[in-house]
Amino acid sequence: MNDTVALPVAETSTRRRALIAGCSAHAVHDGLTDVIYVLLPIWQAQFALSYVQIGLLRGAYSGMMAVFQLMASRAATRWGRTPMLVGGTALAGVAYLLVGQASGLTVLLLALLLGGLGASTQHPLASSMITDAYEEGGGVKQALAHYNFSGDIGKTLIPGLVGLLLTLISWRASATLLGLLGLAAAGLLWWLIPGQPHAAASTTKPQPCTATGSAAGLRALILTGTIDSAVRMGFLTFLPFLLQAKGAGTAGIGLALTLLFIGGAFGKLFCGYLGVRIGMMKTVWLTETSTALLIVAALYLPLAGLMLMLPVLGLVLNGTSSVLYGAVPDLVSPGKRERAFALFYTGTIGGGALAPVLMGGVGDALGVPVAVMVLAGMLLVTLPLVWEVRRSLRNEV
Repeated sequence: MNDTVALPVAETSTRRRALIAGCSAHAVHDGLTDVIYVLLPIWQAQFALSYVQIGLLRGAYSGMMAVFQLMASRAATRWGRTPMLVGGTALAGVAYLLVGQASGLTVLLLALLLGGLGASTQHPLASSMITDAYEEGGGVKQALAHYNFSGDIGKTLIPGLVGLLLTLISWRASATLLGLLGLAAAGLLWWLIPGQPHAAASTTKPQPCTATGSAAGLRALILTGTIDSAVRMGFLTFLPFLLQAKGAGTAGIGLALTLLFIGGAFGKLFCGYLGVRIGMMKTVWLTETSTALLIVAALYLPLAGLMLMLPVLGLVLNGTSSVLYGAVPDLVSPGKRERAFALFYTGTIGGGALAPVLMGGVGDALGVPVAVMVLAGMLLVTLPLVWEVRRSLRNEV
């Protein structure tokens, strides 16, 4: 079903600029977040870091990003969405400039904390900007699916390009280039974000409540997203060990992850559109049930069969998130969107951060196969939760 309506050319241009700005912010910020994985082994060798210190560095960026998202949404109500989003992107760029000058763990840690603080503005503010831009003419869920997809593009391109750059230049020079990328992206966002009411409506004046959901529905949605993210990150933690047990080498594990991520990127785009066509609840039940079954199948399939299955698993494993993001605007009034998105992303990022630690304990105690089975079972909890979300919506297609 197509829920869009014809709009004037100027209005269409404004919507397009908001979408490009939001997608660009998502791609750059997610790329700057995940490029840390490429740099961690180099920092370990450079500064003689322990694994605890390595974990501290990785957690510093994502932890700050998760914790300060709510504060970023509140700050936007005071200073405006555009200055906060542009300023946060610039701050992430400055953080990488500092990384390039780091002489030890302390400076590196402070720089990554600063980068996470800047990154905390992106998810709630870019999501609500796109929602506001597309609300009047329709197409919010499709636009958020594109936004979700763009994050995976950034996660693929920026770490990959930095990996190539590290064969030619030093890690310090690479970090400096990442900092300049962040500053350039901030300038682009300042120019791109439309100055129409869409860009700041929810942070400058009250709007009529158009949402049809409830607080209970929003809580159920956040819990669904948290579980979905926890299972996704938990499975990604165990997948290399499953592949290794089936005889895959380093190259095979790299190929497997690539296949999974490619399927996941397109799953975010495809499932966003599927959710509009058949409804949020049916789509999530389909993707979560399929994910649970395929995760269990991953334990028993031979290596060749698992490799063939991974793109499909990636599609349903990642695709649910687009449907869940798209439901956030349905559950809250326009003036509360930044806070709702901030709560949602805090839950999903927090769940993704905690799952590898908690499930690692299960794996140590009971073995990897049991831990993977537990992850598959967790997905079944989302089915009644998403039914509660659906029940709280009066006008869902």
